[in-house]
Amino acid sequence: MAACGDIAGTHTKNLFLRDGKRTTFLVTLRHDAAVDLKAFRPVLGARGGLSFASAEALREQLGVESGAVSPLAALNAAPGSVRIFLEDRLLDDARINVHPLVNTRTLTLAPADLVAVLRDDGHEVTSFALPEGPAEEV
Repeated sequence: MAACGDIAGTHTKNLFLRDGKRTTFLVTLRHDAAVDLKAFRPVLGARGGLSFASAEALREQLGVESGAVSPLAALNAAPGSVRIFLEDRLLDDARINVHPLVNTRTLTLAPADLVAVLRDDGHEVTSFALPEGPAEEV
């Protein structure tokens, strides 16, 4: 990832999704993970179709703009209002890189520290394995 320069640690990407019942999901994965939203539905427990949430929902629920989605943005949401998922491979990494609520900076931290901060704030964090199947680059 040329834009990340020489920053040590595993780079991440974040998806803010919603299902047909308007449940929202904040999903953090390795930056190179390919995603098939149809295959993701059972992993997330989504009901109905799964799609990207609107920029307005992103601002209202997480307090960030498009491009700055981060698991840290869950700290701006009421516990339980957004379901948080972290790819299980990230938990094996020594350090991961996330945006600190803006996309012009990068914060490097241990995955266990990220999970601890979110749980201390009252959020449940669920780890998941990427589903097998045809995937598209997101």
